[in-house]
Amino acid sequence: MTFLWIPLAIAAAFLQNVRSALQKYLKDELGVAGATFVRFGYGLPFALLYLLALVHVFELSMPEPNARFILFAIIGSLAQIAGTGLLITLFGARNFAVGTTYSKTEAIQAAVFATIFLGETISVAATIGIFISLGGVITISAARGPSDLRSIARSWMAKPALIGLASGGSFGVAAVCFRGASLSLGGEGFLSQAAYTLTAALTIQTVVMVAIMILRNPTELKKAAYAWKTAIWVGASGAAASVGWFTAMTIQNAALVRALGQVELIFTIAASVLIFREKIHRLELLGIFLVVAGLLILLLL
Repeated sequence: MTFLWIPLAIAAAFLQNVRSALQKYLKDELGVAGATFVRFGYGLPFALLYLLALVHVFELSMPEPNARFILFAIIGSLAQIAGTGLLITLFGARNFAVGTTYSKTEAIQAAVFATIFLGETISVAATIGIFISLGGVITISAARGPSDLRSIARSWMAKPALIGLASGGSFGVAAVCFRGASLSLGGEGFLSQAAYTLTAALTIQTVVMVAIMILRNPTELKKAAYAWKTAIWVGASGAAASVGWFTAMTIQNAALVRALGQVELIFTIAASVLIFREKIHRLELLGIFLVVAGLLILLLL
């Protein structure tokens, strides 16, 4: 079980890549709220089926919630809604590359929040690995976007950068809270703990997003229903990714899990080269090297 979180996090990063691509496609059609909702509303049935399969087919025990679980689940759910909404907002921003680059500070922010909320710390080597891999992420972002390294560094107070930082911070809070929620359930059944936490979070998020859309823009809810043919794939891939994330974060420190998730960028580059036959930039190669080097330090030291 010690190293199971590694393949889980890598698989989750790949599936998240798929979900994000579909979600970005729906943004223009549904708006920010609608595109945010489909991740949760269409993912809930898949998460519920997974939990029921664990309990009734594989005969794992159903966890029992407590006050600490409920508090962590609510805070984490709301933080993830905020992070998703902010990230989708960046899709329409003029300087998208800068914003998304700063959103990748999630792992560093998660390490800080894990210390504050859970009293967990990571080793010096792991911290160095996270910063090196973040440098790789920034380098790749500069290579693939209209902004270079200098402009990214200079624009840290610009609106897209602040939105990106807020998005990364929200996701960092969510990751730590979901780990706290799963651990508060106790027991040795980490699979059912993670599945129960995921189902509870998606239930909270679905209810909140439906209420927001009914009050602010009911037409977005109708559009989300009509877009079910694409949205159901967002829900399925999102739920599968979340199963990986939640299970990995139940086993391991959330900051380390989210740091390993930065391998998602390598999947993106691999797809562009192998599927779309795009040429790889030298700066991208440097970024990939830094990401891999940082992750190796994170995992091996």
